[in-house]
Amino acid sequence: MNDEFINPATLSQLCGVSVPGLAQLRYRGLGPRFYKPTPKTVLYKMSEALEWIESSAQTRTGTRSRAY
Repeated sequence: MNDEFINPATLSQLCGVSVPGLAQLRYRGLGPRFYKPTPKTVLYKMSEALEWIESSAQTRTGTRSRAY
């Protein structure tokens, strides 16, 4: 696994979620695990960010199941 640290701007480009959107996910506890080495620095591990993205894989767009 890649244990390189990336910043929110890099993760934003990788997953298509805006930097403020990532901040909102952190606040709500819904995004990937993050690290705060200083009060104003937010970092993500690339491997954990990729796991988070992979965990969102879908096989269909709808949320309701229908029998056809």
